[in-house]
Amino acid sequence: MLSVQMDQRFKEKFLKGFKRFKEGRETTKDDPRPGRPSTSKTDENIEKIGNLILEDRRLSIRGLAEITGIDKECVGQNLHESFNMPKVCAKMVPKLITPEQKESRMNICADILNNIDTDPGLLDTVTLKGTRFESVEAIKAKATEVLNQLTEADFQHCFQQMKSRIAM
Repeated sequence: MLSVQMDQRFKEKFLKGFKRFKEGRETTKDDPRPGRPSTSKTDENIEKIGNLILEDRRLSIRGLAEITGIDKECVGQNLHESFNMPKVCAKMVPKLITPEQKESRMNICADILNNIDTDPGLLDTVTLKGTRFESVEAIKAKATEVLNQLTEADFQHCFQQMKSRIAM
């Protein structure tokens, strides 16, 4: 009947499933199995994990498992299935910045805002915002074009600002 040699167990399972569909079955999902029901995938546990993640996104799966008392594997499955959160390498997760870094970033933002206030046409010169590009080469070409339009005075001004920030 079948030209392909099949393992006997596979053949039996296939024929059993075929018989079920012939009898009127409409789904391929497994039937409920006897035994202890899963306690880790309850709505209460999923909500608890969700609340903990909202409070502190830096919690690891191990940390969530310790806090909730749920197995690490089940916590990982809940995060993946219920919250659509794939596993991420720990090195890719941003860390908290130091107060000095925060102050430096605030100073840079304040400088940018001051420059925008003093020169309202400043943002009109930047034409990359909102532009879609076909390739990386197109991005490089447009960035080079914009940089070539900058004057020497613009570069000097940026250099002086960088020197003053480093001196702080």
